[in-house]
Amino acid sequence: MSDIDREVIRTIVETANDHFFIVDGEGLVLDVSPGAAAVYGMARERLIGSTVQRLEAEGVLKPSISLEVIRSGKPAQLMQVTGTGRRVIAEAHPVYVEGKLARIVSRSRDLTDLQLLQDEYALLQKRFSEHLKRSQGGGNAEDGQLEAALDELQVRSGVMRELALLLKRVAPSDATVLMLGESGVGKTAFARQLHRWSRRHAGPFVEVNCGAIPENLFESEMFGYQPGAFSGAARQGKAGLLEQAEGGTLFLDEIGELPLPMQTKLLKVIQDGSVTRLGDTRPRRVDFRLVVATNQDLARRVESGAFRLDLYYRLNVIPVTLPPLRERREDIPALVEACLERLNQRYGQRKLLHGSTWSELMGGDWPGNVRQLENWLERAWLSSPGDLIHSPTRAETAAPVAVSSLDQATAAVPTMTQGEGLNDYLARAERSVLEEMCRTLASTYAIAERLGVSQPSVVRKLKRHGLRIER
Repeated sequence: MSDIDREVIRTIVETANDHFFIVDGEGLVLDVSPGAAAVYGMARERLIGSTVQRLEAEGVLKPSISLEVIRSGKPAQLMQVTGTGRRVIAEAHPVYVEGKLARIVSRSRDLTDLQLLQDEYALLQKRFSEHLKRSQGGGNAEDGQLEAALDELQVRSGVMRELALLLKRVAPSDATVLMLGESGVGKTAFARQLHRWSRRHAGPFVEVNCGAIPENLFESEMFGYQPGAFSGAARQGKAGLLEQAEGGTLFLDEIGELPLPMQTKLLKVIQDGSVTRLGDTRPRRVDFRLVVATNQDLARRVESGAFRLDLYYRLNVIPVTLPPLRERREDIPALVEACLERLNQRYGQRKLLHGSTWSELMGGDWPGNVRQLENWLERAWLSSPGDLIHSPTRAETAAPVAVSSLDQATAAVPTMTQGEGLNDYLARAERSVLEEMCRTLASTYAIAERLGVSQPSVVRKLKRHGLRIER
């Protein structure tokens, strides 16, 4: 290596925001970046020459990620709490020479400032909640402005108006927003409203369902490709969804379903602000606001190794949890009214709800949330021959064979066996129900409607259990 190359590497290490450790195959610390001293509470001179075994025993590294690589021989990623009380995310990679572990290169990123920002945001949420309670229903000027700006959102409950007000406040920034909540609660609608409130409202809103794109096509669809990048590629190449979101908002729904290799590539795009198409070597600058959504517990997916920890912290800047419909029944009348207006326009007939339907509408638990409510209304609209809409009968809501099959499938699930945990039992019960649905229903859409979940969710569950529709 030339002197110039050494100086280049030294400059990269000493000026990077990340903190680097270089350790030999036995655990001896060969070099660290200067900024590591402030995070780990020990001078650079004392760190160099020590061992990761000793530093872990002394509580400087809690735990040592380099020691984890020495134990496993594989790249590792974990959270550390340093001796100075800082929270960092660390990752390490082994370097092999002739099949022998020669070096370990690790880097850590201080997350304390990000945590402080999230704590500040949580405090802001609390203050807004107290403000709304004091305003006795939100009758002040700011709430009036919110009412005028809500556009297509149908929210009446205090909790949803609070969330809408929070989103309106953060919309002018480019901070990443993480939408959490059950399937069908309206995460997409709120993401679109956030885009309309943002300074990027004139740009595109690009929606991507990470669970609906086959894994073998995901990279080409997301990142684009050059002419001739692979067999069947378009002659002129294609811009990916990331490029199509230029100047606007990229909404990644079902982010928990993103394959691990794509998580790594997405993280690089977020960090570098550039994307490289398949078959190309030239990075292209991209500028978009990122909004993601999931109905899964991402923290648990991180613990299970299915989701990258560093990507999780990149996305979890402003988390917004949308409550299920059963916890905000005040929103049901407005949602019903808006949906009924759309149905009347779509089918060219003015129908009204019969008074008897409201007890079912307001009393239902709606496990499928807004999506299930809208499906129920459309079935009721279509099954009512006159101008008054009645509740759809049980036979119209689902075929009798499906109802009886579901009952049979539920009854067929055995009781918990000795030593069986709750997760294993629930997985067995879910498989039993899905097996019966595959025998009696003709499509994943029919299964989704019967179970009150989304169609992509059914596809994922069938794939997980190795099931296929039989007819």
